[in-house]
Amino acid sequence: MVPRLALVAGEPAGVGPELCVRLAQLPRDDYRLLAFADPHALLAAANALSLPLRLLDEHAVAAFPGDLPLRSFANAVASRFGDANPDNAPAVIAALTAAADECLHGACDGLVSGPIHKATINQGGIAYSGTTELLARHANCPVVMMLANNVVRVALATTHLPLRSVPDAITGDALTRTLRILDAALRLDFSIASPRIAVLGLNPHAGEAGHLGREEIEIIEPALALLRNEGMQLIGPLPADTAFLPAKLRDFDAVLAMYHDQGLPVLKYSGFENAVNITLGLPYPRVAVDHGTALDLAGKGIADPSSLFAAVATCARLARHRTR
Repeated sequence: MVPRLALVAGEPAGVGPELCVRLAQLPRDDYRLLAFADPHALLAAANALSLPLRLLDEHAVAAFPGDLPLRSFANAVASRFGDANPDNAPAVIAALTAAADECLHGACDGLVSGPIHKATINQGGIAYSGTTELLARHANCPVVMMLANNVVRVALATTHLPLRSVPDAITGDALTRTLRILDAALRLDFSIASPRIAVLGLNPHAGEAGHLGREEIEIIEPALALLRNEGMQLIGPLPADTAFLPAKLRDFDAVLAMYHDQGLPVLKYSGFENAVNITLGLPYPRVAVDHGTALDLAGKGIADPSSLFAAVATCARLARHRTR
């Protein structure tokens, strides 16, 4: 099975278009691409990189390095490297939702997305907290954000929240829903027959038996006990400061962190270049780069494409797993 992947370039003034151009140079024996982007942004990026780019009809098949089938979404104004324009926000979001539609309808087998500039989208009059949240609303299903590299998989119980809002968002129902999605995805998408999931505590030292907070005793432990009775292998709640030791990670298939900056700094330190962002729970595989728009690097030819390459390889692999 050779999956067809929807490729969304993201913010046209950032590094997304040039990373797509670099991707178009690679052999594509085990996947096919359909890009959703502004053609002028892609061509400008190819010119800046001095790389060939031939934009094809969306139904065409890429035959040579630099070939890229495209569904065009024209920007309202011409993009300039490093200068994100809110007027182009509608085109950026339209490309993303169109790609998601193609995946929901089965025309594409997975979605790979480049970086989107949150502030610019909001300045353009579109309420946007992140692509993960947008795709969850679009598909009308609960999802879980998980980042992964060659060392560790880290899923998040809460995502883009102010730190003072995190404890209120961690409830028994939310945790059980998140862990069920995570366990199911490890089985379906990663072919792990009996996943072992480490669950971090919210407080330092996982609450120190209630002396540093009672969320572990009153919320996290009861949720884990309920799911263990359903057959899940859950370890924790564990102190976050020691859960990522290499000797412990070898025993885990994934780690569930309670909030964004509890788990992701460790993952990014352990292998930022090859890290990818996976949305679990969608009806299709979705993988994104694990970096931002890097407006300061756009057009200079120095942006590292490793995360996009890893995202495409991961998405193709997940799509094949689902088919099997």
